[in-house]
Amino acid sequence: MNNLKLVHTLFLFLGIFMSTYGFGASIPLDAIPQDEVYVDTEPIEKRHFDDFKDKYSGDEFIYERTINNSGWWTRFKQWLADVFRSLFNINSDAKAADITDLVLKIFYVVIFILVVFFIVKAVLNKEGKWVFGKSSEKSIIPVTDIESNIHEADFKSLIATAEKDNNYRLAIRYYYLWLLKHLSQKGIIEYDVEKTNSDYYYEINSENVKEGFSYTSYLYNYIWYGEFDIDHNQFNKAKAAFHQFLESVKK
Repeated sequence: MNNLKLVHTLFLFLGIFMSTYGFGASIPLDAIPQDEVYVDTEPIEKRHFDDFKDKYSGDEFIYERTINNSGWWTRFKQWLADVFRSLFNINSDAKAADITDLVLKIFYVVIFILVVFFIVKAVLNKEGKWVFGKSSEKSIIPVTDIESNIHEADFKSLIATAEKDNNYRLAIRYYYLWLLKHLSQKGIIEYDVEKTNSDYYYEINSENVKEGFSYTSYLYNYIWYGEFDIDHNQFNKAKAAFHQFLESVKK
């Protein structure tokens, strides 16, 4: 038994020695039958990668962001993109950046519309009107040649012309200016185109004059600023109220 183990050990060391020093059997390549070995004789095509860096330079291929040295606007946009990415569970920095750009564009449009709105509002307010309504507490008289020179205006002729043209609203306007002219001449008010009807009301000391002025002011505001079309009968009622108050002021 010990002899058998010794023989096995000798053969083991003999095999290791032959394999190490090249004494193992080898078969030449040309001795192998050609039908058993495939030899690739196709020419090797060398591949070229044109514009490799340009092709993979988009936002999708940016894996590290370096914004520490960027301007405040870039940092703000990146912060906003991070907010949208977290808010809407966006996995791509590129998509978050696109959404940020879209939101900013909408913001620019809204700002532009608001600027135009306030410009139009400022222009229309000079005529005593709001964009979506009217207010009698604005300057009750638009700044035109007639309003700026009420003491020289011939309101009888102006009213007659407006009545002839069936422009009753304009006639009521002239009646009101005519009334302010009389109150100013009597020293009851101090006329100013920028004043409101409330300003004139608090300047009046007489309660009777205040009452008449309050009613005629109501008629003027309702018809002129309300832009209600009135017929001939309604105009005559308002006209009578103005004539009555004008006569009381003259006394």
